[in-house]
Amino acid sequence: MSKQENKYNENSQEYLEILRHIKKTEELSQRNLAKTLGFSLGKLNYLIRALQKKGLIKIENFKKNPNKSKYLYYLTPKGLTVKTTLTLNFMERKLAEYDDLKKDLEGEKSE
Repeated sequence: MSKQENKYNENSQEYLEILRHIKKTEELSQRNLAKTLGFSLGKLNYLIRALQKKGLIKIENFKKNPNKSKYLYYLTPKGLTVKTTLTLNFMERKLAEYDDLKKDLEGEKSE
């Protein structure tokens, strides 16, 4: 496990999902994002604040928008790097799971 992966391991899957959505759509409301990801609003707020404190995202509200619940979320360069690392780690875990399942199936066929 890399130092980067270990640092974000506790919430890495959730962080990855949030970072992926922010990369796709910068203009989000936390309520809509929470609904999309299946998180409670409180959990999403906690995770977003953690990402902001870690320097992975920047948050700005619309100064001229009357709907103050919408914000602009930006991935920082560090956030983009971490997103890439988390994505690669996720892919490695899934490939390892696939290999394990494949071995299990091959073992069942030979019995």
